[in-house]
Amino acid sequence: MHFFEIGSTAFTIIGYPISYVELIGTVFGLISVYFASTANILTWSTGIVNEIFLFILFFQVQLYADMFLQVYFFVVTIYGWYNWNTTTVENKIAAITKKARWLTAAVIIVGSLLSGFLIKNIHLYLPAYFKVAAAYPFTDSLVMVLSVIATVLLAKKKIENWYLWILVDAICVVLYFKKGVYFLSLEYLIFLGLASYGLYHWKKQLAND
Repeated sequence: MHFFEIGSTAFTIIGYPISYVELIGTVFGLISVYFASTANILTWSTGIVNEIFLFILFFQVQLYADMFLQVYFFVVTIYGWYNWNTTTVENKIAAITKKARWLTAAVIIVGSLLSGFLIKNIHLYLPAYFKVAAAYPFTDSLVMVLSVIATVLLAKKKIENWYLWILVDAICVVLYFKKGVYFLSLEYLIFLGLASYGLYHWKKQLAND
């Protein structure tokens, strides 16, 4: 069986076969989020590995919004890596304005609804590439939109990114469990803890700046 197929098992835990793709994506995801929570620039290089393997995984479990999200993550990862590598005053941890928070909320709602409609019908628009209908298109799209905005805020070192990641992680724990990707679901439960720690750590660092 091909190495990149989800049926290619690395090992089994309590009867659940963990594929090489899920294993590598999960491990590097954990490493990347840990580095992010401590504001360590290594979050971006480890994130690239995570994005590549999750792209492959999500295509095979029909979570197409999450699949497309990895492409976006890759682009923002390059930007974030460059931005964090600068040593300007503007690169310090900061908060967004109240107006920006309301605008962010509006973008999340509208973006999730539009994306959900497109993802729900993508197998009709592009049947040659997507032969199976998307699973949980609106929930998947909400995760995608939240993640898009959170990644931008992370790249800009805005503390609000952690509030969005906490919401993303809570949703993904349930979503991936229902899709039967149990190891990834467990990873997002750990992510939830890391995001909470990240919020605490960044708040502490912001107060000291």
